[in-house]
Amino acid sequence: MTTLGPIELPDWAWERAEVRQALRARDMGSVFRCVQQYAGASQGRIAAAVGMAQGRVNEIVNGRREVSRLDVYERIADGLRMPDDARHLLGLAASREKRFGGPAFDLAAFPEVVRVYAAQSSAAEEIQQQAREAHELDVLAVRGLGLIGLNDSLLRACLPRDQGGKGLRVRVLLLDPDSDALAQRAAEIGESAESLAGGVRLAEARLRELLADSCDIQVYRYRMLPTWRLIRTDSTMFVSAFDAGWEGHESATYKVMETPHGPLFRGFRRMFEAIVDGAERTV
Repeated sequence: MTTLGPIELPDWAWERAEVRQALRARDMGSVFRCVQQYAGASQGRIAAAVGMAQGRVNEIVNGRREVSRLDVYERIADGLRMPDDARHLLGLAASREKRFGGPAFDLAAFPEVVRVYAAQSSAAEEIQQQAREAHELDVLAVRGLGLIGLNDSLLRACLPRDQGGKGLRVRVLLLDPDSDALAQRAAEIGESAESLAGGVRLAEARLRELLADSCDIQVYRYRMLPTWRLIRTDSTMFVSAFDAGWEGHESATYKVMETPHGPLFRGFRRMFEAIVDGAERTV
């Protein structure tokens, strides 16, 4: 008799909002339905993978039974080859063996980092998709023209354009054009301080135009030397770095997702809030 092994879901399936919400809620019925949808697995196949009777899986899928025992959650996680990030959402410890072939195989100790892109351009489509579905959008940039300031920027087209929109809240942090930090940053990238400051002011002016739209737009000026470039869409962040000689969009971009026990997402969000608290609101 052939023994069926664990079920392998595509990496992107574990990153979908409905899957992550089901894991947070420990809603195994929804998790099993997602496995059926994204892996094409039958209830019998799921039962074999997680060590249950098919009838029990059917009851869970149809909401007639709930899972409450830790050992059963562990068995389900093992049978579905859950990555460590998904296991943490479910309240479980990291798996005993490394996941094979995933995009974050070198980052097993940091399950919040679910993907690494060579540059922002590689992540652009996913960032835009996340922004269109978000209720909150936070941006930490230098001048922000390429991110949100211009009509053809990365995020501008993702914002609701009429009063019938969903009420997106947008906060944008830009480097103070009158600060010493801006002059230092301009020197680092070989640009005049006047040019860089003009770009910040242009971005502010273009963002001010969004006040009449349905999104709640807030723009702030900060005065510290920029190190991190952040785009947060609800519980997902895209993080890159500034350094002498390169712009933030040229840096590797890390996709960081909120987990119950992970420090990275919380730390970056705490940093963002601290900068807002010390910044001057201009829009």
